Amino acid sequence: MTNNEEFEKILENIDENGPEPQEEPERQYYFIKKARALVKKMSEELGRPLISSVTTFGCQMNARDSEKLIGILEKIGYVMTEDEHADFVIYNTCTVRENANQRVYGRLGALNSMKKKNPHMLIGLCGCMMQEPEVVEKLKKSYRFVDLIFGTHNIFKFAELIYTRLISERMVIDIWKDTTQIVEELPVERKYPFKSGVNIMFGCNNFCSYCIVPYVRGRERSREPKDIIREIEKLVADGVVEVMLLGQNVNSYGKNLEQPMTFAALLREAEKVEGLKRIRFMTSHPKDLSDELIEVMKESKKICPHFHLPLQSGSSAILKKMNRHYTKERYLELVRKLRAALPDISLTTDIIVGFPGETEEDFLETMEVVKEVQYDSAFTFIYSKRTGTPAAVMENQIPDDVVKDRFDRLLAEVQEISRERCARFEGQTMDVLVEDVNDHDSSLVTGRLTNNLLVHFKGTEDLIGKIVDVHLDECRGFYYMGTMISK
Repeated sequence: MTNNEEFEKILENIDENGPEPQEEPERQYYFIKKARALVKKMSEELGRPLISSVTTFGCQMNARDSEKLIGILEKIGYVMTEDEHADFVIYNTCTVRENANQRVYGRLGALNSMKKKNPHMLIGLCGCMMQEPEVVEKLKKSYRFVDLIFGTHNIFKFAELIYTRLISERMVIDIWKDTTQIVEELPVERKYPFKSGVNIMFGCNNFCSYCIVPYVRGRERSREPKDIIREIEKLVADGVVEVMLLGQNVNSYGKNLEQPMTFAALLREAEKVEGLKRIRFMTSHPKDLSDELIEVMKESKKICPHFHLPLQSGSSAILKKMNRHYTKERYLELVRKLRAALPDISLTTDIIVGFPGETEEDFLETMEVVKEVQYDSAFTFIYSKRTGTPAAVMENQIPDDVVKDRFDRLLAEVQEISRERCARFEGQTMDVLVEDVNDHDSSLVTGRLTNNLLVHFKGTEDLIGKIVDVHLDECRGFYYMGTMISK
């Protein structure tokens, strides 16, 4: 990931009329330069800049991918907007739930109407949904107005794919079933100047029985630690004070490297980066949570005391059907270890209600775990049958009315506990990273505690990106009102 000045120097040395480079990322620099010339010509003919929008569905991995898409689009010459009345509209799709696919199909209908009014308009689709062969076949048959389709494994080829579409009139489809390739040093446009996600690995090997992710994201592959640390160093030099290390299962980082390295060891290296103030990570799988990681968090001055540890179910029988590779007892043991090492740690989780075969007794076991762990917050989901996963064809699918009743009971319990947990810091003064001017009151700014809770307090826009001391005056359910303490 290079800064603008470095990148422009790289492009100066590229002969766009010469042979295509075969090595990455040089090949993509070549196509960025060629596509830039075409976009410039089109812009001059229209008498205005070409506009592009990227809409992101799904997880933080997708959000990070979208920053890469935007970085390449801007280098090619597009001006970014959030308005879909644009010359190039891209949907970075999610497919964790089937209704996510339906949302995309619905929005494509609206884009088709726009495209008929704007003959220059291009429509691109990428992300997890595109890794499903039946989706691509449906697009080819019923959505022929889509211009560009690619998946999760070859996002680095975006510039090349854009150029291919700009010089032709046909739909461009480039889907890879899997890959071991990781391409570094491509443009990225961060959403926030002061914090950034950093991919440390891609793919997933867990095959939870309800989850489509391993099928669309591919097998686990870890980035080299030196590349990760170099990226963090560059981000810090560019003003970043907080990084979020991203992976489908960060706890299994490094297993497939030529020289294996644990996630805990990677965190130790990240901690050494001068100028970096905060380190977060997502997401952890309980089966791979090590004592070494807990010890590193205990010793750390930079790792935020927040741990997202998905439970999914409190019943060992259901966990086995989910293929989660841990029991209720093992999960609670991990929680006790985390709390012993870090008494003030904020624990959050994911819980699925209504998994096939879940009995009332199974559900009550989940409720017992929720009460015992006392989560700071929990993402609660009604089980959604996902075609292509083992769980979708399991017997004993739970009736909707039963699932809804359980979900409502769980949600009420989770919210009550969360309110009580949130309030425990009232009256304390804590570090807050200021993130934005408050949406509802421009005299306030909004920041985030290390435990991920939001705080609103009097402040001005020039505080954004700074870490300040804030007295937590009053807890209002799931956030705080505070007062900044001047140093």
